[in-house]
Amino acid sequence: MKLQIEKAVYGGAGLAHQTEGEDAGKAVFVPFTLPGELVEARLLEQKNSFGEASLLQVLTASGDRVPPRCAHFGQCGGCHYQHATYPAQVQMKAAILQETLERAGLAALPEIQTHTGEPWAYRNRTRLRIAELEATLRVGYNKRGSNEFLAIHECPISAPLVWRAAEALLQVAAENSAAARLLRGAVEVEFFTTGDEKNLQMTLFARKAQPGFGALCERMQELVPELAGADVSLVPSSEPHRRARRPRTLETWGADGMTYVVAGERYWISRGSFFQVNRFLVDELVRIVTAGRRGTIVWDLYAGVGLFSRALAKAFQQVVAVEAAADDLSKSFNGPGKRAVETTTVEFLRSAVVQRERPEFIVMDPPRAGVGAEACALLARISSPEIVYVSCDPVTLARDLKLLAATDYNIVEIHMVDMFPQTFHLETVMILRR
Repeated sequence: MKLQIEKAVYGGAGLAHQTEGEDAGKAVFVPFTLPGELVEARLLEQKNSFGEASLLQVLTASGDRVPPRCAHFGQCGGCHYQHATYPAQVQMKAAILQETLERAGLAALPEIQTHTGEPWAYRNRTRLRIAELEATLRVGYNKRGSNEFLAIHECPISAPLVWRAAEALLQVAAENSAAARLLRGAVEVEFFTTGDEKNLQMTLFARKAQPGFGALCERMQELVPELAGADVSLVPSSEPHRRARRPRTLETWGADGMTYVVAGERYWISRGSFFQVNRFLVDELVRIVTAGRRGTIVWDLYAGVGLFSRALAKAFQQVVAVEAAADDLSKSFNGPGKRAVETTTVEFLRSAVVQRERPEFIVMDPPRAGVGAEACALLARISSPEIVYVSCDPVTLARDLKLLAATDYNIVEIHMVDMFPQTFHLETVMILRR
């Protein structure tokens, strides 16, 4: 069928409407298309309110269409927008964010400010599957829309050091039978580097402990001198390709983390701890959230390793950093005016309401699921004059903002920070004031 692509939608596809047959007018989602293009597509699945199709050919191409940089684009499930110029990617994401907020009933929105960095080689952390194909160990990702293994020979969005380490791992396996046996028992490997690529951490995810891990790491360090620490973590055998919530460490080598410098501040990041993935835009994200704000008391909710807390400590007399998994935070965020609280945000807010605590400013950077109804209700009762909401999912963000808007919070600034170029994912910073 021929389809006219009207716009990009969240998830990476283009939206069109069928023009013929009994399903005329029904929405169809076609991946790897761009607004304004005329395409030929094959309908894969017809649902009650929409259909899903695969792209057969582009009949009339957008001026924003470019050849993808990666040979695996289209097969790999990681990237969605490599067929578009980078300015077009940013424009599509801003339009998606605008429409998502408006669909939630949020009106009179300020203009979206966009923030971008280098669109390639930006990922400081990459997790790869390990599998044996034709008696040779390979690394790769899932094929698009499945759990099937896709062997890869490049990943242009990963930091060069990360990909160099992946190649070194395969070299060690090829030259050493003991290392090869160990890696055959692993299902994934994760590499994490500092922004300047001077320090690297490695985690192997395996079904059971295997001998020879120390020797493998020593040889890896000969090939990649930046490797400073590594471990083997247990993956449940029933779910070999799913990330364990808190994987048990079986063996360690070298340092158990590294120091990551952001905006002049030094952060200790243990292996496996969450940290922003875009090594070029972390400084800008901190600046947007913290610049020009000062006062007596500030709360940093979902604080992680204290990315925003440290910057805020320069301008506020007391910073309360709240994090459920606060190991790194508790070790590094201490001293006069610095308080790390190991609990969930909801539990903290419940207690704060009872104790009638009132900060001048609140920062919150929740996971993809968002803040949620109870937390929004508690925030309304606390009634801080200003809230900065950092989000990696526009859908849950819009849901939460609608709840906060009903309690007299106004959106005064919207920042779209493109932390994930070549993909449909986007980061948003919303400034709310009562």
